[in-house]
Amino acid sequence: MATFVYTVKDTAGVVRTGSSEAENEEILARRLREQGFAVTEIKQTKTKKKAGPNNFLQELQKIKTPELAMFFRQFSTMVEAGVSFVRCLTVLSEQTQNARLRRIILDMQHEVEAGQNLSKCMSKYPKIFNTLMIGLVRAGEVGGVLEETLNRLSTFIEKDVELQRKVKSAMMYPTIVLYLAGAIICGLCYFIVPKFIDLFKSMGVKEMPFMTQVLIAISNFLLYKAWLAILLVFGIKFGFAALNRTKTGKLVFDRITLKLPVVGSLNLKVCVARFARTLGTLLVSGVPILQAMETVAGTVGNSLMSDAIMEARARIREGDRIGEPLKKSGLFAPMVVHMISIGEESGALDQMLSKVADFYEDEVEAALANLASAIEPVMICLLGGVVLFILLALWMPIIAIIQQLSGGDGDKDK
Repeated sequence: MATFVYTVKDTAGVVRTGSSEAENEEILARRLREQGFAVTEIKQTKTKKKAGPNNFLQELQKIKTPELAMFFRQFSTMVEAGVSFVRCLTVLSEQTQNARLRRIILDMQHEVEAGQNLSKCMSKYPKIFNTLMIGLVRAGEVGGVLEETLNRLSTFIEKDVELQRKVKSAMMYPTIVLYLAGAIICGLCYFIVPKFIDLFKSMGVKEMPFMTQVLIAISNFLLYKAWLAILLVFGIKFGFAALNRTKTGKLVFDRITLKLPVVGSLNLKVCVARFARTLGTLLVSGVPILQAMETVAGTVGNSLMSDAIMEARARIREGDRIGEPLKKSGLFAPMVVHMISIGEESGALDQMLSKVADFYEDEVEAALANLASAIEPVMICLLGGVVLFILLALWMPIIAIIQQLSGGDGDKDK
């Protein structure tokens, strides 16, 4: 974005000067003429700055989903109040704390001010605004109900954020416990176990029990090959991430995830809730069913379900109903299929999908509560087993030494 100084005349013939940012002179001239000025002169004073360290850090700054939810909620509120798009974007750019999002909003503001559609501006940032957001905004622009669409979009994102928050909150406790347990075990093996090993050697213990040998092996590995353990962990992590980015790898991971005990059922419910909520939001906003199905397939979060949705879309294109191909996939419960079929027959598919989404979101919440209550005793038993293993491994040689000393004293008495 370049900076220009301009000279214009207003309707009364008064000469005015000023400066403004624009992509080029033509866009700035058109903007000034739309404001009722006669353009006399435009000169560029400063070109767009090159990307420096601050710009680079801004590009790396992550834009979180709650920030987008807040952006669309505030945007819809101001639009409903009759504020112009340009003014809305200006206010939002001043209000946001995220430097990267602020830069994007300012760019969108300049584009909209130059006459560009909001959906076209959003499509320049596919990594920030997904196909669902762009599709909803485009449908609102075409139907002339953009303020309603923005309100539905903000509600949808807020519900999705709430669902993700509940899942993360349920998994927070076991994650913290696992990290703490790992840190304690590593601390014991790194600091305490070597001292016991030196004690056993000084007392002449030559043959260690099997459990003690295992603990010594773990301790030696952490003492002398910790770098290998760190390298192995990061290697596995990046390897899984790289494999998950491939179509075949993601298909395999998603299939395994759905078959895991407890977690698989929970993941399936989350995907069905997202499918129903997304498709219902798109349909009620006026997006055609074929385009809506394609958008949902890209945002549902599971490749198996995405394939089932695309298969249903192909069948719909051929004139079939949506329920039958979803039933054949085996991923959708009979209740979901029947409600979708009833909604399709009655012409109230979006309402039925909203009811399905509400039902499954409640199911997810109940499943998360049950999961949290079931994980706690499992974690306690796991930690207890680890601590018991370490204690037995350390005390078994000591007991053997005491027994040897007791036996030796008995022989002397005789």
